[in-house]
Amino acid sequence: MTRTIGVALLGLGNVGGGVVKLLEDNAAAIAARLGARFEVRAIAVREVDKAKRVVDVDRRLLTSDVDAAVRRDDIDIVCELIGGTTLARHAMLAAIAAGKHVVTANKALLAEHGAEVFGAAERAGVDVYYEAAVCGGVPVIRVLREGLASDRVESLHGIVNGTSNYILTEMARTRRPFADILRDAQALGYAEADPTLDISGGDAAHKLAILVNLCFSTTIDVAAIPTEGIDIVEPIDLDYADKWDYVIKPLVIARAHGDPATGPIEARVHPALIPASWLLADVGGAKNALYVQSYALGPSLYYGAGAGMLPTAMSVVSDMIEIGRNIFARVAGAPRPTRPRPVQPRAAMALGELRTRYYLRFGVHDQPGVLGRLMTILGAHHISIAQVVQDGRATGDEPVWVVVVTHEALESDVRAALSEIDTLDVVRQPARLIRISGEVSPA
Repeated sequence: MTRTIGVALLGLGNVGGGVVKLLEDNAAAIAARLGARFEVRAIAVREVDKAKRVVDVDRRLLTSDVDAAVRRDDIDIVCELIGGTTLARHAMLAAIAAGKHVVTANKALLAEHGAEVFGAAERAGVDVYYEAAVCGGVPVIRVLREGLASDRVESLHGIVNGTSNYILTEMARTRRPFADILRDAQALGYAEADPTLDISGGDAAHKLAILVNLCFSTTIDVAAIPTEGIDIVEPIDLDYADKWDYVIKPLVIARAHGDPATGPIEARVHPALIPASWLLADVGGAKNALYVQSYALGPSLYYGAGAGMLPTAMSVVSDMIEIGRNIFARVAGAPRPTRPRPVQPRAAMALGELRTRYYLRFGVHDQPGVLGRLMTILGAHHISIAQVVQDGRATGDEPVWVVVVTHEALESDVRAALSEIDTLDVVRQPARLIRISGEVSPA
């Protein structure tokens, strides 16, 4: 007789509906791989009587009582797919307290309350798996946790927000303004009605906090991650990037400095110019990718669908299968799987300490001597120039654009120079700064 594992789903939106569909459509394959089948025995929803849902389910499974669903004796795994950090946090901790294993796609909850969640799971002797929390259907969590377990991650660069990547990809293709592409993304379902978390970099910062914990065995305050959104990018920036064989991508970047085990961690989220020849430059549309540099393997790239009903559900169900194997191993007397490495306190590197290259764009009055004044101030702040372009003469009331690409410089020096330049009477618009990354394999 095939064994069964009882599942409670918290939430029946796109991802929850995808889990139901995947469990039904792939039931035979899952049973063959696991030696058991999953049985959804409770589904917690906000509105039990809602007329239309993503998938059809037995209405007898529906309940609005989250606590009752997670505490049922016939439930082994709770899938938290509610989102947010209030009800979801309560539900997850209640499930753990009741001795249930948990699968979640909730990056915000893990980024902001991960220490509390994992600590509770450790004390209760249950598993918390979260593959779907970063990069949707791309198995980057499993790669970092297991595939590179014997290696040491030195740095990572990632495109982890599909909405931002779609918008910049379309801006590069059409040169249409940011606001127009955003409206298209909302119409296509790539962007939420309120897209703030995606376009501001907040969603990516949550995911980066999770990746930093996995890669460098430390925690980082999401609020302390320097974060910039893609709304600073204008079509003219894409024009200049293209002239110099760059593309602009929404990146998360993390790197260990100094001692591999105790040195400070650099972590940042922002759009960046990257060489058109670099692997991440070809990651277009709503796709996600993670480029990892590690001590033993060297560079490796993980690419695929970062969101969507079935790709994300695939990651959720894969975690359920892994937990099912753990359950059966424990019943057979095997030791509990190794827990994550203990968190070690490590300093976060201040953004002002960053050394990188910069793209700087200045809107100035069309008059003699302006370029010289800009270059003098940059030089006084130890900023060496690699390329500079001043575009023609002004027409009408438009500013003249001066665009500069620097050699490596200290961020604090660049910021100080820009603050001084912005006070000049010849400056029509505040300076635009976009960092440059990916000239060589990150190390």
